[in-house]
Amino acid sequence: MSLRAKRSNLEAVVKLPSPQLKGKISLEETILRRRSVRRYRREPLDLFQLSQILWSAQGITGGRGFRAAPSAGATYPLEIFVVVGKQSVIIREAKEVSEELQAGIYHYEPDSHSLSLGKAADLKPDLARATMGQEFVIDAPVDIIIGALYHRTSYRYGRRAEGYVHMEAGHAGENIHLQAVALGLATVEIGAFRDEEVREVLGLAEQIKPLYIMPLGKPA
Repeated sequence: MSLRAKRSNLEAVVKLPSPQLKGKISLEETILRRRSVRRYRREPLDLFQLSQILWSAQGITGGRGFRAAPSAGATYPLEIFVVVGKQSVIIREAKEVSEELQAGIYHYEPDSHSLSLGKAADLKPDLARATMGQEFVIDAPVDIIIGALYHRTSYRYGRRAEGYVHMEAGHAGENIHLQAVALGLATVEIGAFRDEEVREVLGLAEQIKPLYIMPLGKPA
């Protein structure tokens, strides 16, 4: 099953840097400093920062495929997508030349810790319109979208699955938020958006429901 309604023939795959397993500030400090931020500097992130954030959301943390966020019955219904703007993520930087991640919609692949490109275009303005004009979605270098495939959990838990999936989205969102603080970055959880418009912007299959949009960048 494709996670996108239509797979692009681009299929570019970006291998992400390995996650860092020890940070410079304590968990307690990240909790103390965590705030919802809606103003971002228009400065790019580097690929390591994006890698670390995605790993904190759904990265593999155990030999049996366990992930960073707890999941009911290890059913893992969440899918993570990233909207990257132009000149938003630096892959590597030499003396005078910087290689940038192509603007587009990416899907995070936890098993290989990589990104696959689904659509090449700067679609942040379209995403902002789907959030009823929350302009900071454009200002942030990238926007992370947490979506869900409910059937992965409902086959085991029936009607209770919806609540479990929403709990899991909260777990992943908090992981992203605390990891952002640890990296000197900022974010905010957005729940106000038109589902069908977000799905259309991302080119998602109908069964994927977007739950969270999280702009990510350096706080202004």
